[in-house]
Amino acid sequence: MTSSLSATTLALALGTALSLAALPTTAQAANDMEKCFGVALKGQNDCAAGAGTSCAGSSKTDYQADAWKLVPTGTCVKTASPTSPTGFGQTEAFTAKS
Repeated sequence: MTSSLSATTLALALGTALSLAALPTTAQAANDMEKCFGVALKGQNDCAAGAGTSCAGSSKTDYQADAWKLVPTGTCVKTASPTSPTGFGQTEAFTAKS
């Protein structure tokens, strides 16, 4: 019984240590990302896609102007968006061109 308890305790301690070690990497990865409006495909936005949508995966159309996707910092304005006035993703919601 004691060796079983010790093995369980060791496994939990190791799991906790590995989880804590991954936190700084996850936080750093989030810092290297930015919101990019107008580049998400239908149902593939990350969150807050404006009126009529609630959160992740709720965009109604491809390249929706008020739906955003997290992309690596610096790549948004280089990503194609057929609804954007510039033809590329935007760092803020925009009015789609007609």
